[in-house]
Amino acid sequence: MDLIKRINAHFSDSAQLKLKAARELAAPIAAAAERMVQCLIKDGKILACGNGGSAADAQHFSAELLNRFEMERPALAAIALTTDSSTLTSIANDYTFVEVFSKQVRALGRPGDMLLAISTSGNSPNVIEAIKAAHERDMDVVALTGRSGGKMAELLRPSDIHLCVPAQSTARIQEVHILTLHCLCDAIDCLLLGVE
Repeated sequence: MDLIKRINAHFSDSAQLKLKAARELAAPIAAAAERMVQCLIKDGKILACGNGGSAADAQHFSAELLNRFEMERPALAAIALTTDSSTLTSIANDYTFVEVFSKQVRALGRPGDMLLAISTSGNSPNVIEAIKAAHERDMDVVALTGRSGGKMAELLRPSDIHLCVPAQSTARIQEVHILTLHCLCDAIDCLLLGVE
């Protein structure tokens, strides 16, 4: 096995997908950033959720808003729904794992807040339930998916924004997800700080 060749192929595949995704996703990413800024300047907050690598992405995004990304600015209101082990395990134990995010959205979400729902397949049951809960709370959703968008794509309302990575590989989708989140963070900062 030629590991160097495999590694080079991973880099090449990732780069090519990112260029393709840029053509398809730049406009909806910009729209999502604008919507998030409107939410934040109206004292709203962004709730984020996902499983596994997508949970890590939700936490990463929340940390970048709460602390800072690359520019100095005031802290922004964001909560990763993936971090409180007592809450997650109590909901999973007393009810079902499918409700671990939706119960938090119902408790913490308010009209005008936003949900960042992350799932590479678009079929994560607990993320789907979180979207339903967000809609019940009159919250807009930014869905970050891959493949065909799965069941999440079918749930989205016209006011929601779907960022669907045009790929099948989970690893490649996740690589574009993290770049997308960095684009969102940068765009939010630029809009808030008036950077050209």
